[in-house]
Amino acid sequence: MIRTNFICFLMNSFTISVFILVILGIKGIFKKHITAKWQNNTDFLFLLILAVPFIPSRIFDYRVLNNFTFHKLNAGQITEIGMAGNDRSGTLVHAADWIQDFGVSANHSMPEYIVLFLIGVWAAGIFIFLFLIIMGSFRLGKIGKSLIFVRDKKINDLYAECCNILKISKKPVMGTSSLTRVPVTMGVFRSYIVLPEKISEQFSSKEIKYIFLHELNHYKSRDVLINWIMLFFQVIYWFNPLIWLIFKQIRIDREIACDAAVLKVLDETSFHDYGYTIINFITKLSETPHMFMTASLGGTKKELKKRIKKIAVYTRETISMKIKSFFVFTGLSVFLLSQIPAVTQMAYTEKYDFRGKNIVYEDLSTYFRGFNGSFVLYNMKNDQYFIYNRDKSITRTAPDSTYKIYDALIGLELGIIKNDDSVMKWDGKKNPYQVWDQDQTLESALRNSVNWYFQEIDKKAGKKQLYSYYKKIAYGNYNLAGDISDYWMGSSLRISPVEQVLLLKNFYTGSLDFSNKNIKTVKNAMKLSENNKAALYGKTGTGAVNGKNVNGWFVGFVEKEDNVFIFAVNIQGKDDAGGKKAAETALAVLKDKNIY
Repeated sequence: MIRTNFICFLMNSFTISVFILVILGIKGIFKKHITAKWQNNTDFLFLLILAVPFIPSRIFDYRVLNNFTFHKLNAGQITEIGMAGNDRSGTLVHAADWIQDFGVSANHSMPEYIVLFLIGVWAAGIFIFLFLIIMGSFRLGKIGKSLIFVRDKKINDLYAECCNILKISKKPVMGTSSLTRVPVTMGVFRSYIVLPEKISEQFSSKEIKYIFLHELNHYKSRDVLINWIMLFFQVIYWFNPLIWLIFKQIRIDREIACDAAVLKVLDETSFHDYGYTIINFITKLSETPHMFMTASLGGTKKELKKRIKKIAVYTRETISMKIKSFFVFTGLSVFLLSQIPAVTQMAYTEKYDFRGKNIVYEDLSTYFRGFNGSFVLYNMKNDQYFIYNRDKSITRTAPDSTYKIYDALIGLELGIIKNDDSVMKWDGKKNPYQVWDQDQTLESALRNSVNWYFQEIDKKAGKKQLYSYYKKIAYGNYNLAGDISDYWMGSSLRISPVEQVLLLKNFYTGSLDFSNKNIKTVKNAMKLSENNKAALYGKTGTGAVNGKNVNGWFVGFVEKEDNVFIFAVNIQGKDDAGGKKAAETALAVLKDKNIY
């Protein structure tokens, strides 16, 4: 899981870099049509795209809003019990002959030790940057402690005047310190504007007024908070040089926007004087680590040169410029929002937010000796859930071959295969299992879990239609970012045991918005066995990595004369955790519950 998450994180970092380049390109094309304020506003889109991988994809899903009112948890209907009766410490019911492991190993091209090494390097980088931030915070603390309130009435009056000009009622604390050579704005929860100790000796009243207007604009724009957010992402993505580049650009854009905000409240005759005040700081600036946590009037000489050029050509915003800026910003926002699924890291590992009623949590650990896993059972007649291992029951993992139930449905809906003619011709290529090397029907393909049969359905359906169907039925995270040949096999598509049961419930009751005829065809193909007036339907799934079975599924339902029981078992381990073992576990529990 750690390996998968880290690799996904690196992939997302690359995808984010592409989006950053796209936004930079668009900003470059329209730079003459965007005001300084809106140039700065578009920079917030960079922060949004950096945050997206840490946001669960379901937050952006309309289904969450639609279903919110229908899934209220009734704490009074949740109980926890142990499995009565039997100790299954050494015995499992042996699965019938129809259960075999047809998993295909997904060989990891990058050895585990290399991945762990890279994780270690990344973590070491984070600790180094955190140390630097802590040291910078101590320096800020020293500045705060050394702060001396200004007693000069003229400076205090200037400060009050500037606050009034910018309509600031809650004023930041203003004072001087011998520990800073340039004016800075600092503090997230309590804001401070700190001036150099001898500022009244170095600058005229007019220049001090410009300084106040600049720093107060930083305060008004909450730039210190934004600095801390940027620092957070800079620590997480420290290895990506493009992130450093874009944050440098954000700081320049912010200073230019701040300059423009000051010029907006000045008369044109003062523009030259304001620019001269900025130049005056070039020789006085001493860049220190804590500056990244503050908002300051200064910057590097190169940055100051760029700002002076902008001040020299500054013109007041026109309505036309504002409208153009708004549309460019809106267009970029729409583009980014449409790309959110492509960079949603949490879609790989998120937990399903299950809010079902009538839940009984059981202890079935004796059936899972040597494996980590979960068992979920739904009693349709009583509308009641029985769950073992609450956390694992809502944790998403690769569906492996269990996805083929719904892939078959999609194939039937699209006419790729037909109810009365589901035969696909074998192409003559050798497969891992001899039973796959022949023509297949839907029934034989499901029974023997024939990969090429369903890969052909996927190929003909195409990712766009597949995604549409998987999203419509809410199949786990419905993430098809992986290759079309193996997105279901330890790649991007993930689903939890609870969701498997909910889907099978909708499948059985005909609530999936598929043709009833097609559902019946797939149901018949899923039939495994029957005894004592009970019929068992199901599908196994095996996830193998480097030749070892590490993820096993058995999902299905038992039809009895007066009731239907829907179940899902998922087991995970270092080896031998395949579909056959999951089926043995499920059959043992179902037998002891007198279900099958």
